[in-house]
Amino acid sequence: MRIYMQTLHSAEQPLRYYHLHLQPDLLSGWNLVRESGIQGTRGQVTKEHFEERDEAERILIKRRDMQLKRGYRVVFREGAPRETGN
Repeated sequence: MRIYMQTLHSAEQPLRYYHLHLQPDLLSGWNLVRESGIQGTRGQVTKEHFEERDEAERILIKRRDMQLKRGYRVVFREGAPRETGN
């Protein structure tokens, strides 16, 4: 699952991005990789490890929602959270 977001373009502030990427760990569990910065530059990268995919997806959605409240908009999305239940 991957979500790429950007701020709206304005003359006062540079275009910023926020990238969330969920990937399986080679040994066990899942990594949530977050990258953010000014468009066109190398951003700051943070990784969080989770034992369960459901927990990693929950945190990914939480981080997405936080950035949407800060004015980011989703530009690209790949994959979707897994269905839970039945």
